[in-house]
Amino acid sequence: MNTQNSTITKLAETALMAALCYVSFTFLQIKIPVPGGDATSIHIGNAFCVLAALLIGGVYGGLSGAIGMGIADLMDPVYITGAPKTFVLKFCIGLITGLVAHKIAKINESTDKKYVFKWSVIASVAGLAFNVVADPIVGYFYKQYILGQPQELAQALAKMSAVATLFNAVVSVILVVVIYNAVRPVLIKSHLLTVTGKKKEQAA
Repeated sequence: MNTQNSTITKLAETALMAALCYVSFTFLQIKIPVPGGDATSIHIGNAFCVLAALLIGGVYGGLSGAIGMGIADLMDPVYITGAPKTFVLKFCIGLITGLVAHKIAKINESTDKKYVFKWSVIASVAGLAFNVVADPIVGYFYKQYILGQPQELAQALAKMSAVATLFNAVVSVILVVVIYNAVRPVLIKSHLLTVTGKKKEQAA
């Protein structure tokens, strides 16, 4: 019964974080038109994908970003063709962030604020660094070989995407670390986040 309740809770949290990813990307973005009728954008959607991975784990966090931002792409005529790429990349961001935070650092076993802060930074950087590298590269091959865009145009779009993605990553890391370390004690006190305390403070 506890396992079933836990799964239902995780699914509800995944849906909530997916909604935050959707809203933050759809309504809080600055769209930058680029040649060929395409666009890149300044946004904080990735921040909520990473935040979800820190709070509820890599798989559920990745699904939050993939579903939320995938739907956002599908609802926008400019981004609709990129929805499959978005789904895969956002899921990978969540998986990598969750791997570092929960499998390597095991932050949910620590009550040491400095240790948790340090690893929330490292995990966020890891997930978003992957995106900074993968997004333009995957985007280049996706646009050229799947969407059939000319090589020169695909290269130009990849370079523009790389700049915007790097900026988004820096802003998102700062935002995630601040929000996560601010809400973590509240969630623990409200029993919405379980911390076992197995890792001692010396682990930092």
